Formats: sequence, structure tokens, C-alpha cells
Amino acid sequence: MRRIAVAVFTIALLSLAAAAQGPDAATTTESKPKPKVFRANKDQITQVQGRLKAANVYSGEATGKLDDATRTAVKTWQGGNGLKKTGTLNRATLEKMGIALTDSQKLIPIPESSYASADKKGTNETKRVIFRATKDQITAAQTKLKAGNMYSGESSGKLDEPTRDALKKYQEANGLKVTRTLNQATLEKMGIELTEKQKASSTATAASPTK
Repeated sequence: MRRIAVAVFTIALLSLAAAAQGPDAATTTESKPKPKVFRANKDQITQVQGRLKAANVYSGEATGKLDDATRTAVKTWQGGNGLKKTGTLNRATLEKMGIALTDSQKLIPIPESSYASADKKGTNETKRVIFRATKDQITAAQTKLKAGNMYSGESSGKLDEPTRDALKKYQEANGLKVTRTLNQATLEKMGIELTEKQKASSTATAASPTK
């Protein structure tokens, strides 16, 4: 009888232990990490407002605040640049404007939903390749702009605001679309050679079917 009582007592203890572990096990289940939310900082918003003003879609001040007027202007700009009109400063919009990302922002991928749809059926348009000039190309452009008395800074290889202002003058003087960026058309007009990657991207874009 004593052995039976000990066995029953042992089973009861094990049952209590299992019951006690049940809720803990549920609470210790690993939850999926929340996706990181992309947020533009004050300096980036200020730069965006400057770009929007130059594009004549924003008439306010460069305050660094993402207010309603700025969101409306961003939405208009996105609609004309192959992006989904969200009015938010997502990664795709900043990159399209040529605004540098922070290291933490670079870790957040671009959702496919950032780009405009090709049609109303929901078929997504092929993601547009963003043209980026290299440091050597920027340096060469700064040298040419300086020779043309459009730029008085150093040939630093950085696409800063004085360089963008000088590019605007150059583009206006040479019948180019004013973008304040060192795009392919501007490089070719300046006689600056493209990289093989840039040439391949240009060829692929030209070969893609148009609607």
C-alpha cells in the first residue's frame, strides 16, 4: 500500500509540474520581430522640400517637417516619377530624388508596393533602375562646371547642394531637363564616359517594350 501511495503522490506531482509549465511555455513562444518602419529624418525632409520647390510642386519653406503641404507635394512628385502616390517619404522616394540614406535606413528593403502599378489589373510595373553617378564622374563634372564658371567649390566627388545648383545652371544652359542630378543625359552632354554597368542599364531600358 505504501508503494502505491508513493506512486500516486509522484504522479500527482508530475501532473502539477506539467500544468504549471503549460502557461509558461505559451508565453515563452518566440514572437515574430516587428518589421522596421522607414522614417525620413529632419535633414532628409529639408532636402526633399528643396527638391520639390525646385520642381515647382511645393511653395512652402524648407522646415524639415513633413506637414500636409509637403505630403501633397510628395504625392504629386511620386505620380510623375513612377512611384505609388503615398505622400510618404519612403526609401524608394528618397533614392529616386538622389538623397543619401542613413546606414540604418539602408537595412530596410524597398517594398514592391512603393512602385506604381502598370495597369488597373494590379500587374506591377518593372522596377525602374535608378541611375547613380560614380564619385569619379561627379568629380569630373565638378571640374567641368568650375571651368564653365558655374561652380566655385572643390572637386570633392560629392553631389552636395552647391553642385546640384551648378548642375541646374548647366542643364538650363544646354537644353536638358532640369533635375539637379547628374543623370545619364547630363554626363553624355559633358562628355563624361559612362561605366559598363550604366551602359548596360541604358541598353536594357531602351530595349524594354513601351505601352
